[in-house]
Amino acid sequence: MMKKVSITLCCLFVSTLIYSQKPRARDLGIPFVGKTGEFNAITDVKGVEVGYSTIISGNGKNRLGIGPIRTGVTAIFPRGKAKKFSPVYANWYSLNGNGEMTGTTWITESGFLETPIMITNTNSVGTVRQAVLRWFVDTNWYQGANWWYTYPVVAETYDGFLNDIYGFHVKEKHVLEAINDTKSGAIAEGNVGGGTGMMCLGFKGGTGTASRIVQFKDESYTVGVLVQSNFGGKKNLTIAGVPVGKELKNVKSIEFKGPPTPNRKEGDGSIIVVVATDAPLLPHQLKRIAQRIPLGIGIVGGRGSNGSGDIFIAFSTANENAFNRSKTTIVKTFPNDQITPVFEATVQAVEEAIINAMVAAETMEGINGNKSYALPHDLLKETLKKYNRLNK
Repeated sequence: MMKKVSITLCCLFVSTLIYSQKPRARDLGIPFVGKTGEFNAITDVKGVEVGYSTIISGNGKNRLGIGPIRTGVTAIFPRGKAKKFSPVYANWYSLNGNGEMTGTTWITESGFLETPIMITNTNSVGTVRQAVLRWFVDTNWYQGANWWYTYPVVAETYDGFLNDIYGFHVKEKHVLEAINDTKSGAIAEGNVGGGTGMMCLGFKGGTGTASRIVQFKDESYTVGVLVQSNFGGKKNLTIAGVPVGKELKNVKSIEFKGPPTPNRKEGDGSIIVVVATDAPLLPHQLKRIAQRIPLGIGIVGGRGSNGSGDIFIAFSTANENAFNRSKTTIVKTFPNDQITPVFEATVQAVEEAIINAMVAAETMEGINGNKSYALPHDLLKETLKKYNRLNK
């Protein structure tokens, strides 16, 4: 591991290129169901942009406020940041609420997501929220409208096993880096953005993404998913139906060198899932989409543990002119009797996004020498081959 690395805006482009060239789950021969979009990413939904700020610095003994630092920020704009204020229909769901996603009560009440979605570590939610509000003011997000309230959506998962989380290292500049980095197309996975210091199902976790195409009569729609994956016990890790966690139970995956002794129980952690679609779904239908996310998590071994914050949000980029403060609007809606394929696409994309996060993640050493090991690709392929579940 390098002695000191600080990934900021100046080198995010290079970092993104490096990560995007890494093998993904399908490259290893892991079989999945469903047709993907061009990039197999949330950005396959037209207009969606994703950006990161990744903060990696220092090593060795933890010194409060100094590091080591292993954290970051992820930004997701439903219609891209150039659109500015352009609300989308949305809704959310919590499988287990030991976590945070701000702004969700108004989403339920109004049916609209009015801001970007930001993801970071547990202790940086307030900083990120404040920085987004300032960015709104500085960039005229509301385009001159006299808007007297706004509720940024900021979600979190805990990276304190590897990161000096009580050092409060996420600053306003990192939030701006993530926002300015947002783009469409292929996006980085693994140890990037808010997912930098995360662990998943016994191995290194982080940020992952995937997509699916759904055909409805003569039209096709896209369902895209992004996860910040930091949940689950190794014994439950399941890939392509194979009990990988049990097969690799003797493979070192976490090394704790202390102090302090963590109170973390196996299975604790969290996962934030963002689902985007261009299918014309109304808020109550998007609630149904969000409620299917746990099915994808369960396939890979999630159990909604007591110490896990499993919080999800879904939005639709269709019906672009639905939001209006003074006039009635006309909107399209997807028929409920035909919505099951969208449910299935959501489950499939969630499953693959989680595995993509683990496949892309690299072994990381953090505070006090604590280490989270990457899922070993060669052993994974051997295990899948043993069960005749490896694509040739």
